[in-house]
Amino acid sequence: MRSILLAGLALGVLTSGPALAQVKMGVGAPITGNSAAFGAQLKNGTAQAVEDFNKAGGINGQKVELSVGDDASDPKQGVSVANKFASDKVKFVVGHFNSGVSIPASDVYADAGVVAISPGSTNVKYTERGLWNTFRDCGRDDQQGQVAGDYLADKYKGKKVAFVHDKTPYGKGLADETLKAFKAKGGKEALMEGINPGEKDYSALVSKLKQSGIDIVYFGGYYTEAGLILRQMRDQGLKAPMMGGDGMVDRELVAIAGPAAEGTLTTFPPDARKKPAAKDVVAAFKAKGIDPEGYTLYAYAAAQIYKQAIEGAKSTDGKKVAAYMHEGKPFQTVIGPISFDKKGDITKPDYVIYEWKKGADGQIGYAGNELTQ
Repeated sequence: MRSILLAGLALGVLTSGPALAQVKMGVGAPITGNSAAFGAQLKNGTAQAVEDFNKAGGINGQKVELSVGDDASDPKQGVSVANKFASDKVKFVVGHFNSGVSIPASDVYADAGVVAISPGSTNVKYTERGLWNTFRDCGRDDQQGQVAGDYLADKYKGKKVAFVHDKTPYGKGLADETLKAFKAKGGKEALMEGINPGEKDYSALVSKLKQSGIDIVYFGGYYTEAGLILRQMRDQGLKAPMMGGDGMVDRELVAIAGPAAEGTLTTFPPDARKKPAAKDVVAAFKAKGIDPEGYTLYAYAAAQIYKQAIEGAKSTDGKKVAAYMHEGKPFQTVIGPISFDKKGDITKPDYVIYEWKKGADGQIGYAGNELTQ
């Protein structure tokens, strides 16, 4: 695979008039590969923010220049992207998406004086290492897993619950945290299995689930494998529902699973598209034919945080901007007010459970289908 795609690509509308310098921002994301739908979300969200900033005069009168680096969900490629950004003097990165990429990439950024805000990396380790430069404007796996584990313990008490994960830092981390919460409420897993992401045939796994009489499958991983497993479960006559996390929340889940996606449960924050602060931005996306689903608005919000922090710190120095972000001040964003603790985690995480249902248009989706526990 190519180690860098579109690196150095300038996006957005340039400001008119002279500018003494540029604010260099990057978005590191899986533009290709099994998580490419999430890569598109991060790229679209950041690019729209940069376009809007530049139309309004940039940041402190400086044009914002955006570079896009394709990590293809691969840690080594993510490190290559990080090194390229550092050599290009990019100081502020929106990304990465996959926790397994964000963790090693953030080490590169820390050494190079680069700040990173991940819109989607939920693995606990990402911020627990105490790096000065790591932030996320989403929640964590222990918070997401608590919501899912409590639900399973309540709604599937005495039932057979299987836990399956894709062996990645995100997928295994989320499954482990969910299982921990499930056990804390008296639950016991009927099966715990790891799969190899990228495979197409999961019939052996499905056979094992079927033979065990599983009532529900909790999956820690991404929409590609989730969709394939769901479809193959139905093909083998296993009607048990699947539950998973934010890595499954993209319409590609339905494209892959087809009708089998109906009834799937996923944890995700409240729908940002419905927030009053997002109204104008959502309209701008829709005018371009883009539905800002999933983490699109989280990427836009990350760019907004950078703008406000640079203006507040009166500097584009990474460490000064990060110090300002760590002060706990609220940043006004399209997903609502965001403030960070000393680790770089948001101070008010919030997860809900969605059920994927068929809407009036006949399409299966999660929007508007929040469950009350």
